[in-house]
Amino acid sequence: MKKKYKLLIIDDDENILAVLSKYLRGKKYAVATASNGLEAIKLFESEGKDFDFIITDLVMPYITGVGVISIVKQKRPEIPIIAITGWGEHPEALATESQADLVLKKPFELSELDNLISNLLSKNNNNDT
Repeated sequence: MKKKYKLLIIDDDENILAVLSKYLRGKKYAVATASNGLEAIKLFESEGKDFDFIITDLVMPYITGVGVISIVKQKRPEIPIIAITGWGEHPEALATESQADLVLKKPFELSELDNLISNLLSKNNNNDT
């Protein structure tokens, strides 16, 4: 039986959070959500070892996505992270600086996100062997 990967999705836009969560659950992922960076860090502190993948918005209240990425990567540098954003002209620089694996500009196709997740998980699993 294939492992059911656990994803943490972080976005302060409830509609985006709901759409991503529903879509990825339908793709057989276990999904946890957080509506801001602070909530995400609290969830990561309590369940971080269980997460296989993180998707985070970059611009959020309390703790930004860049802050979340930096904190997560300090504790679990191997965890793949996709940063998503609809803000700014060069968000890639910020996300890359914080060590996100990929940056996806909103709006994006859900199938594209799914493919990117699969590729990063596959790459990460190959590095573990």
